[in-house]
Amino acid sequence: MSSPSITTRAATWWSQSRSRSQATAAAAILLTVTLVGLSAFVWASPTGAPLRKAVAEATEAITPYAAQNTELRRNLQRATETIASQKGKLTAMEQEALAAQASTAKQLATAQQQATAAQNQLASVKAQLAAANAKASAGSKGSGQSASGSGSGDGGSSGGTGAAPITAPARADLISPSSRYYGMYTEQAPFNWATFDATSAKVGVAPNMVGYFSGWDETFRANAVTRAWAQGRMPMMTWESRPISDGNDVLDAPAYSLPKIIGGDFDAYLHQYAKDIVATGLPLAIRLDHEMNGIWYPWAENDGQGRSINGNNPGDYVKMWRHVHDIFQQEGANALVVWVWSPNIVNNLPASHKADGYLEGLYPGDDYVDWVGLSGYLRPPYKSDNDFSFDYTFTPSLNKLRAITGKPIILAEIGASETDGHKPAWVTSFFQALGKPENDDIIGFSWFNLAITSYVEGVRATNDWRIDSRADTLSAFIAGLTRPEDRFTLTPAP
Repeated sequence: MSSPSITTRAATWWSQSRSRSQATAAAAILLTVTLVGLSAFVWASPTGAPLRKAVAEATEAITPYAAQNTELRRNLQRATETIASQKGKLTAMEQEALAAQASTAKQLATAQQQATAAQNQLASVKAQLAAANAKASAGSKGSGQSASGSGSGDGGSSGGTGAAPITAPARADLISPSSRYYGMYTEQAPFNWATFDATSAKVGVAPNMVGYFSGWDETFRANAVTRAWAQGRMPMMTWESRPISDGNDVLDAPAYSLPKIIGGDFDAYLHQYAKDIVATGLPLAIRLDHEMNGIWYPWAENDGQGRSINGNNPGDYVKMWRHVHDIFQQEGANALVVWVWSPNIVNNLPASHKADGYLEGLYPGDDYVDWVGLSGYLRPPYKSDNDFSFDYTFTPSLNKLRAITGKPIILAEIGASETDGHKPAWVTSFFQALGKPENDDIIGFSWFNLAITSYVEGVRATNDWRIDSRADTLSAFIAGLTRPEDRFTLTPAP
């Protein structure tokens, strides 16, 4: 605000000084000329003494004006220098002001980011508090069978079981639900709810099913079931007849071959497992040796080229399934278990595994199965005819399932990759298809909510299957899940 007044005062002073200097200079010149003439006359005249005296007096009178003129010139020079320095100072001030403005903008952006992070943290804390209160209320009102076991490593709002009795719906109601299941797999649920709850909070709806994996080198983990039902969630265990630590690229597990299971090598283990389920007293779904029609697990029968996998023979898968089922029947565990037979979608299988009759040959029969399931992903590399829709991904396989049995269908493990940006459209198509009458026999799905790096057709790639992988994917998921025609059980997330 001070810059204009400084400039104005400098300009006024400059104008006055310049006029005075010009006037003084003209007077000095005139007097000088006069003095020169007088001097010449005086010095030449015999009576010049008086005149010389007058000249001396005139010269003496002029001298102050000459000195004043010199001083004025010095003042003018100082004023010029002052103006120049003020201009430099003003430029520096402007630069400093701009720098301060930029710094303030940066500080404001940082503050906004910190505020957003704080709001997110506050929302998370509120969600944890609400869930804890709800759990405490449910525990004080709960009645029914008490269950053993409680998880360790509690990491989220869903928490552990505590000492409160835990109840669950009847098995018959679970098999034929009045509304659809919405399930999710995360890194550690149901043993740790952190990611499960965080994703649920973003979606706004809490899943009523939780998926997890277990191997045949593990005993029955009762705390998985009790922790799931403590939150009102149906537990669905994918039970793999191999060590839990084996990677998906391991086909040879000779100690766990189908002939050895059929031959009784694991009977003691299976009897105890079934007894432990009965002791828990709570139902669960068991997806035994899933994706059996593929060529990537040690319980598959052949590799599509006529070669055996892991010493297995044609027909062994059905024999193994029935053997396990019969042991559970002997122990009374089938009163609690919902058996899920869950092949993979047929799209990318070898031709022999897509052929009529192949999938039918792996089906144990309606007396041994409660739900039929599917694993299906939008997974690169994409074929040229892929239109990134529900129908392309699932319908050919659903047609095969419906030709085999009329059992309820659960889309037991699904997801979509973000590669090439087709995921939001695929998610939208997925939910729209569930609203069609021809898909009324689909009783729900469980989403594989992880990002995984693996080899597909020899190429190492990371696929982000998560519901919240991008904002547009999350929006499409929320819009689809909350459609009334899709008939999901919609419980607000804490």
